[in-house]
Amino acid sequence: MSRLVIVSNRVPVPRGRNEAAGGLAVALHDAVQRRDSLWFGWSGSNVTTDTQAEPRITKVGRTTFATIDLAESAYRGYYRGFANGMLWPLLHSRVGLSEFRRDDLKAYNAVNVAFAQALVPLLRPDDLIWVHDYHLFPLGQALRDLGITCPVGFFLHTPFPPPALIDCLPQSDKLLRSLSAYDLVGVQVEEDAENLNASLHGLDVPSRASAFPVGIDPEALAKAAGRAENGPEVVRLAESLDDRALILGVDRMDYSKGLPQRFRGFAQLLKRFPNHLSRVRYLQIAPVSRGDVAQYRVLRRELDELVGSIDGEYSDFDRTPLRYMTRSVGRATLAGFYRLADVGLVTPLRDGMNRVAKEYVAAQNPDDPGVLVLSQFAGAACELEGAILVNPYDPDEIAEDLDTALTMPMKDRQARWRTMRDAVWQNTAARWADRFLFALEQTTSRFAGRTPITGSVGPWEWTQ
Repeated sequence: MSRLVIVSNRVPVPRGRNEAAGGLAVALHDAVQRRDSLWFGWSGSNVTTDTQAEPRITKVGRTTFATIDLAESAYRGYYRGFANGMLWPLLHSRVGLSEFRRDDLKAYNAVNVAFAQALVPLLRPDDLIWVHDYHLFPLGQALRDLGITCPVGFFLHTPFPPPALIDCLPQSDKLLRSLSAYDLVGVQVEEDAENLNASLHGLDVPSRASAFPVGIDPEALAKAAGRAENGPEVVRLAESLDDRALILGVDRMDYSKGLPQRFRGFAQLLKRFPNHLSRVRYLQIAPVSRGDVAQYRVLRRELDELVGSIDGEYSDFDRTPLRYMTRSVGRATLAGFYRLADVGLVTPLRDGMNRVAKEYVAAQNPDDPGVLVLSQFAGAACELEGAILVNPYDPDEIAEDLDTALTMPMKDRQARWRTMRDAVWQNTAARWADRFLFALEQTTSRFAGRTPITGSVGPWEWTQ
């Protein structure tokens, strides 16, 4: 079996490796456990000098972790600037939040070339390379430019917008053409594959994208939820509710998650359906993300103000309807919170998949399951037919659907949950990885047998 080489922006820090942490690490856990693997990427550390040329190596079990530090200037341009200031909002169809700077684009390309140059000496001729996410669109081409001919696949975890939107990216044709270096491109849902292939078709580039919806490990999540149900944190939360229903939201603090609209929807629930005022509590867990990016600082201020306004209007001396946390909760405890919650509220404005929705389903008690209220614009909506689908831009619709969820009879809740349970257990993270890697292994690389190229400056030619 070929060694699996995973390349991602960040590499999970080895901590004994008893349990993987982070969304991508959890999704790839089984894949790296079953075969010899190399995981390469940024360490998360910055240096004042040049980007590190030789990676640091750590081996745990069958997996070798290789990381490099980035120069502070490279981090600002590649990560804060182009990847998260331009690509992230654009890929989520938020063109108005995108900020393009040509220097950031150059830094983005330079870091991808640096990744390739540091990775190539670690590679073997029969490796199977799997590159992940929008930070590394051009990495495949950078590897090809350095003579790598083994199969290279790419998976985009975000949505991909229609051609008219991606055209807003200056030099988007060069980014899209760089995808021709990959033997297979995976996205979350068919709509994203259609959008990406349409953009490639407009450039006379052969279609590359296919849908491989990512899953979770539902068995592990269900067991963790059962164990945590009587744990101290879950018991404390349950006691604080005093038999009131719990609405739970769990999201990284990001403008793509629709948190302001969600808070306003909850406020409309209390206003339009006052019978819930003394009967329900809403807990939103929103760990701070990218706090050094201006748009995220603005978002946090907006959320702080909304929480103050809602609780100021609807609190009483013995109740606070909206609870809001900006620190993370451990995975085991979170599984118990999912199980306790009567309603899972997952309303991103746009999301590639959204694993939280599937985690909520997996954690439920089959005899007394909660109800999932899910954005119609989350990739998971294609699979979770038992969810109540909502347009997250309409606070009144959110309020109405919350009322429906909170008053739904047990029989209907059980029927909806069983439908979603079947979908979550059928498409697990392990099966997602197996499907993608099987498809990649079946490809015949167009680059096999080619003579290595030397002296390349990278995958894009820059307009000065």
